Amino acid sequence: MEFFLRGRDPGKSSQIRPQGSGLTPDPPDLGSGDADLSAESSTRRSQPYRSGPEVRKIKMPTCSGEDLLIGCGGDDGGASIDLEGGGGTRRKLEIGETESLGLGGQGPIQWSWARSRADSRAPMVLPPPPRPSELFEGDYPQCFPRCINAYRSPRYCARRKRGLFVGSTINRVWAFIQYKEVLWLFEIEKCGGQGGRGVAGFTTYEALVNACIGLKSIRGARRVYMYMMRSGYEADLYLANRVLLMHVKCGMVGDARKLFDEMPERNLTSWNIMIGGLVDGGEYGEAFELFLMMWVEVSDASSRTFVTMIRGSAGLGEVFVGRQLHSCVLKMGVHCDMFVSCTLIDMYSKCGFIEDARRVFDGMVEKTVVGWNSIIAGYALHGCGEEALGLYYQMRDSRVKMDYFTFSIIISICARLASVEHAKQAHAGLVRQGFGSDVVANTALVDFYSKWGKIEDAQRVFDKMLVKNVMSWNALIAGYGNHGRGIEAVEMFERMVFEGMVPSHVTFLAVLSACANSSLYDKGWEIFESMSGDHKIKPRAMHYACMIELLGREGLLDEAFSLIENAPFSPTENMWAALLTACRIHRNFELGKFAAEKLYKMEPEKLNNYIVLLNVYNSSGRFEEAQSVIQTLKDRGLRLLPACSWIEVGKKPHFFLFGDKSHVQTEEIYKKLDGVMLEIRKQGYVPVGKHLLPDVDEQEEHISSYHSEKLAIAFGLITTPSYTPLQVVQGHRICGDCHDVIKLIAMVTRREIVVRDASRFHHFKDGTCSCGDYW
Repeated sequence: MEFFLRGRDPGKSSQIRPQGSGLTPDPPDLGSGDADLSAESSTRRSQPYRSGPEVRKIKMPTCSGEDLLIGCGGDDGGASIDLEGGGGTRRKLEIGETESLGLGGQGPIQWSWARSRADSRAPMVLPPPPRPSELFEGDYPQCFPRCINAYRSPRYCARRKRGLFVGSTINRVWAFIQYKEVLWLFEIEKCGGQGGRGVAGFTTYEALVNACIGLKSIRGARRVYMYMMRSGYEADLYLANRVLLMHVKCGMVGDARKLFDEMPERNLTSWNIMIGGLVDGGEYGEAFELFLMMWVEVSDASSRTFVTMIRGSAGLGEVFVGRQLHSCVLKMGVHCDMFVSCTLIDMYSKCGFIEDARRVFDGMVEKTVVGWNSIIAGYALHGCGEEALGLYYQMRDSRVKMDYFTFSIIISICARLASVEHAKQAHAGLVRQGFGSDVVANTALVDFYSKWGKIEDAQRVFDKMLVKNVMSWNALIAGYGNHGRGIEAVEMFERMVFEGMVPSHVTFLAVLSACANSSLYDKGWEIFESMSGDHKIKPRAMHYACMIELLGREGLLDEAFSLIENAPFSPTENMWAALLTACRIHRNFELGKFAAEKLYKMEPEKLNNYIVLLNVYNSSGRFEEAQSVIQTLKDRGLRLLPACSWIEVGKKPHFFLFGDKSHVQTEEIYKKLDGVMLEIRKQGYVPVGKHLLPDVDEQEEHISSYHSEKLAIAFGLITTPSYTPLQVVQGHRICGDCHDVIKLIAMVTRREIVVRDASRFHHFKDGTCSCGDYW
């Protein structure tokens, strides 16, 4: 990065301003192969920079970890060349250091700036370097001036004249993990050297292959491999395996398979690389075929082989295959391998056999952090949040050092269970363990806080993140949208695009859902149309469902139905469900009946579809059709489950069913609820008439005053401080009467109440709900 110091007077400090800040004009690009670097043009370009006393400096990183500072100008016209290290320490550059810094000896950049006073103001003058091919997309990397230095160094020129491929510089640069510099030096040699006439050695090819693997550069991998083939270099088995791995890591699995089949000699490493590439690419069937071929040819397998194949069985979802591999692991005596055990836990969890996963975990000789994470994630995957939290505390008591993934899993579980206290403890542990800046764990925190009404806390965590990925932005945008703050969600989306982050289809789902929840009609359509226009993202069914909901909120049911009919794919359940919700809100029973019947045919085993269709028939007076739906439920053996709600108080969840009297504080709960109901009646509350919307049964209707969510809220009111919000989770969708009651309870008690039901989050505050009475 280049910095410019302006207006520096003797004895006074300077102010550094980055290039492109708008405070100073940008200088010529020193990295461009097309830049006019002649003395005349550079002098002419430098005129706008001068305004009185001035010093210009260029800052470039070096292989030693220090920064090269090259300066010229000032009142005395002198020049300076310094090295700046950590903590701001600075020292003069010694002549002998140019080679060790990877700057190619006494190259022109260093010493053209350190000549006489008369020459010190003249810019550097380089002969036009060879134009490298387009190995990378976009601008030249910052390393390009250093590659030019190395290319112009006397030693490099001398070796090039002798027709030798200059591998020592490449090897030296690769030692500092400077992958881009390695490939640029290779390109410069090919284009400007002897046209590939030189001979590269083993270490040079190894450096080039490692650079391609590190960058995952498809172009680089192809060019390096073609150069190796054309030069006639015969790689040994080790380098051949590295070249095979290069193709796999760069995503060229097809080319890797051809290369593997043509290998004159293969060992177990070759098989592992190829099988691993197929599994990573989702080609599970071909991977198993290759595994059987390996078993015939090699008659052996390593623990790494079994780890790869167990991952393949998990990808297939075939527990039978996984069990066979587990038997082979036991017979070959590699079951004690940590990676094999952890992969088995993951496989059994993903295939739905959490008990078998637990048995593997209990049998581990040494339970590592990966093992603990695997079994905790398995329980979380199956919705067993309490068991997962119990294992988390066992892990903490066993003194195993946790990592960022542990905390991210626990925070995600807390978001599902509405466990604020457990999440706060995990947040504190995250900071204590030194993962306070980890992007994955912080994204989980943003997701948790934003879901459960603590959007300001989510914003603070987001703002403190040093690195943000697209999932971090998605979590915050979705959080604003879930709580009816669509304007803030759109602002975050626009800020995300402005800062150069590329939105994904999940980003658009979050922001379109926010627009739908907040009835931002014009903005929603603008963003929807920009998906395919500006961002080249094809809208999916979920995006169409958001637009159907947006049209439904405006009462434009015919337009919503037309959008479904004209969609470029077959309508999905979510699209019909969005239309059905709109029909229910606006009491369009004919269109609602049509949408409900579509859902009924698409998901005949889903109980909620029967309930919705039953409500549509009852609401429109079609009692015979309603009776037929009830008969169908009986014939299929389906029955309505009691609605359940729970609330966490003091790190302990408390569960309630409708009319529940099993709680130890039942008398206090009912007394509090009756008092609150009496108070809201003074505010004009009138119980809603008969309804079954959307998934409560007839028995619950008779005692609607004691629905499970009302009991959970009453318990929260008598057991928590008045200044804390309440978080309630429901296994069903909230009914209309409870929705009206909770709005009034939030108003008379001046409490914030967040309810997560089967459809969405409801944030009740001051007598209003974030859903806008549309759910």
